Amino acid sequence: MSMKTLVVYLMSGPETPELAAAAVAGGADVVELGFPFSDPLADGPVIRRAAERALGQGMRTRACLDCLARTRELLPETPLVPMTYAALLEAYGWDRFARDAQSAGAASLIVADLPVDVRPELRRVQLVAPTSTDERLRIAAEHTDGWLYLVALTGTTGARADASPALAGLAGRARAVTHVPLYAGFGISTPEQAQAAAELTDGIVVGSRPVEVAEEGPEALQQYVRTLRDAVDSVVAV
Repeated sequence: MSMKTLVVYLMSGPETPELAAAAVAGGADVVELGFPFSDPLADGPVIRRAAERALGQGMRTRACLDCLARTRELLPETPLVPMTYAALLEAYGWDRFARDAQSAGAASLIVADLPVDVRPELRRVQLVAPTSTDERLRIAAEHTDGWLYLVALTGTTGARADASPALAGLAGRARAVTHVPLYAGFGISTPEQAQAAAELTDGIVVGSRPVEVAEEGPEALQQYVRTLRDAVDSVVAV
């Protein structure tokens, strides 16, 4: 029996290291750190607003890397994964970003809008969606760094009323072509959705709702993450 993995997404900012520590105290296994970008294609209104606020606070790439390093100091054992966009890496320098992120403590990297066949040398977690062909799933799984990110619904991030019906089909197709762990994200915000998604996969990624709850402070975030942890732990992996 193995536990399901709980990944919590937070936007980089001055308070993020303490918020990340609160999320881990609440039961998060991995923390994804958003590096804000002025035109985030995949993101819904909550993360878009958080990105605008972070940019307003001066959270450019260098400041985000410093935030990552400070978070690593507080959480030496927790995998920290920056999530960003190709344009940000293009502006900063691809190799420079990979090096600097690694030295700041990144365990891996997610580049939301970078197709698997572009810059294959950049080690990163690959994303696949219900629209991905079986061949695309196989290639993404082959190239991914550690786990495969299943986008549970097509469209933008944000809380939805129920877990995506497309997830079961996507998880089944991915299982047929790979043994890497499958984590589902996009559209998971309640304990019920977390449980439903965890039943189909090896772990879940929760994004928009933690960003909202984080505005209420570390204690509120820790309590919220604990409800997700309990829901995910109610699903016993065989």
